[in-house]
Amino acid sequence: MPDILPLIGRSEPLFTSDIFAHEEELSRIVAASRFLVIGGAGSIGSAVAREIFRRGPRLLHVVDISENNLVELVRDIRSSLGYIEGEFATFALDCGSDIFDAFMSNGPGYDYVLNLSALKHVRSEKDPFTLMRMIDVNIFNTDKTMAQAKEKGAQKYFCVSTDKAANPVNMMGASKRIMEMFLMRRSLDLTVSTARFANVAFSDGSLLYGFNRRMEKEQPLAAPNDVRRYFVTPQESGELCLMSCLLGENRDIFFPKLNDAINLITFSEIAEKYLGRRGYEPVQCATEDEARQRVGELKKKNKYPVCFFQSDTTGEKDFEEFYTAGETPDMDRFESMGVIKNGAGHDDQKLEYFVKTIRDLRAKNTWSRKDLIDIFNLMIPEFQHKETGKFLDGKM
Repeated sequence: MPDILPLIGRSEPLFTSDIFAHEEELSRIVAASRFLVIGGAGSIGSAVAREIFRRGPRLLHVVDISENNLVELVRDIRSSLGYIEGEFATFALDCGSDIFDAFMSNGPGYDYVLNLSALKHVRSEKDPFTLMRMIDVNIFNTDKTMAQAKEKGAQKYFCVSTDKAANPVNMMGASKRIMEMFLMRRSLDLTVSTARFANVAFSDGSLLYGFNRRMEKEQPLAAPNDVRRYFVTPQESGELCLMSCLLGENRDIFFPKLNDAINLITFSEIAEKYLGRRGYEPVQCATEDEARQRVGELKKKNKYPVCFFQSDTTGEKDFEEFYTAGETPDMDRFESMGVIKNGAGHDDQKLEYFVKTIRDLRAKNTWSRKDLIDIFNLMIPEFQHKETGKFLDGKM
């Protein structure tokens, strides 16, 4: 795969100076500590696990629902970083299961628990059942595992959020915003920090990841040409999470300092850069059918069919932002990272109403998308759900 940085419009890694400035402290903390990384075999989770492993922790346990991804994580770490004196082990577990509960109850306990598990796709809001699972994974599993971390004596809990939680227009971003509310309540008992960051370029399941798969299968590239996004590399995602986890104060939300005039880029621009790096000239096709039919013909001429279009699907935000007008970021502590400082305020009555409403819907064994959108609107009065009736699964 071509070098990621030029594809996302940058020539240098984002966090090099901050990592260098704090490396001694980061390495000292890691070497003295025991870590659990939940969802640690996905794109972000594996990047975090690598950042911890390379600094020689006393103990590193990685939990993930994907057995295959865990196998690849171990192979990748062994092949690139080798071995450490401390314990390194992986467990193919669902953190929402009673088996995981037993694992936590009978385990050694951890100094730091990092939760990277999430349903992260906007496309997951297309049906009421996947939406309910999103609530389970993004909200209730987070609340549960934070309580378990506290019970086993953890000193810090980190959970990844998203830039889409700032002024959310889709259910994925809104679920992470509600997750942050539950984190604030738990922060009264256990120190917590989190991070909102941009799209992770070429992460599993992402549109850019799909570019590799499409070319492997000799299929055209399709992308919106009007949706601008911030991007970080997988390594940068791991570095940001590690910095927030180890150096963040209670209720801090870290985010990358990215310039909207320089760093926002459309998917279609990346597709063109990607094809150029692969030695192909992009050829815009008028329809999906034309793009599918012309792959073989155009490849012979070192050209490649693309289908760029204007976005019209539910929940797509035109651009990304890391904090809202009501949040005050500290832009001075780090060179390349901002920090949103939060108080302990939360509406306990509203959180309990949310729990009861979801529990009652599930007890009835039937619910609609509207039921879930309504309760999200109650939780987030400023929520501006962008409903178009069209979803990404209806596109190429």
